[in-house]
Amino acid sequence: MKTIMRSIPVVALITVLAGCGGKKDSHSAKMAPAAAPVPVQVIEAALTDAPATYEAVGTVRARTTGVLSAKVMGYVREVKVGVGDSVQAGQLLVELDARDLDTQVRQAEAMQQEVRDAEREVNNAAASAKAQLELAQVTFRRMEDLFRKKSISNQEFDEAAARLKVAQASYEMALSKQQQVRAKAKQAEEAVQSARIMRGYARLTAPFSGTVIEKRVEPGNLAVPGAPLFVIEQAGSLRLEAPVEESKKSVIRVGSPVTVHLEALQRTVPARVSEVAPAVDPMSRTYTVKIDLPAIPNLHSGMYGRAVFPLGAPKKTLTVPAGALIEQGQVTSVIVADGNIARHRLVTVGSRGEKRVEILSGLTPGEKVIFPRPATLADGARVEVRP
Repeated sequence: MKTIMRSIPVVALITVLAGCGGKKDSHSAKMAPAAAPVPVQVIEAALTDAPATYEAVGTVRARTTGVLSAKVMGYVREVKVGVGDSVQAGQLLVELDARDLDTQVRQAEAMQQEVRDAEREVNNAAASAKAQLELAQVTFRRMEDLFRKKSISNQEFDEAAARLKVAQASYEMALSKQQQVRAKAKQAEEAVQSARIMRGYARLTAPFSGTVIEKRVEPGNLAVPGAPLFVIEQAGSLRLEAPVEESKKSVIRVGSPVTVHLEALQRTVPARVSEVAPAVDPMSRTYTVKIDLPAIPNLHSGMYGRAVFPLGAPKKTLTVPAGALIEQGQVTSVIVADGNIARHRLVTVGSRGEKRVEILSGLTPGEKVIFPRPATLADGARVEVRP
């Protein structure tokens, strides 16, 4: 009994101390200061007049691209240019080993010389046969006159007539041989020209002025007819090729104005549609629009570009400053001031201008978008809107 009575004060003391400790903690929590609101500035999401446009993303390509390949088989002796080099029309790019072709040219030239010698001989023979024919004709006329006067015998007259016929046949034969040799001379001349042309194929030259964008040959390689050696883009003839939705086919036509944004060069240039593909791709439901570009320094094929086509009168669009957007991968959002609380708001972005961006969904006109946005501002933080 005494033991129990002695334990009661100890328990009571512990209880009192615990109660005192709890009251002290609660008082401390009440005395802790709340986080200060973050001072921010806001701008209202507003409806603004924006031109009705359609934007298509495309790729810069050359109007004319040439694939250079060999017409004859041969080992590559020398390569004159490399990727990125500028070339002029007619400039030598590749030279093949042409010793076999040189031999063919010499053989054709030797044959041509033989035909020329034979042609001189045939011409001389024709001239001799003509002279013999003329002599036979004069002799026959004289014998014919004497025969009428009964001054020669029939035998002598018949012999004169026979000599005339032989002379005529000899002359006609000489003319025939002359024609044959002339035909052979023409064939020999064509053979020489053909051999020289084939030899010329051993020297591959640029078909036009431009830039080498691809090289597939090295010295010592065997060039095969039809196998690509170089790809050359013609200088000064670049254009933007962009796929456009088929629903815009009645609006975007040849000659339509368009604004092209070249992101890599940070350039915006006015242009016009130069070509519209007549067929629609059944898979993507788009058709290709080609836009000629002016000569711009450092512009190369393969670059990215955006084509903006005007479609009509301006329309009212909801916009916010471009700097107010928060882009994380495929997710875009803004922070709005909901009373004195910052709230993240997911938005869908439309066309982008230099300073403002169209908002398709996620905001309503008049909502206060925090801009400029403090870097450390988090969702749910208290804010204080200041002018």
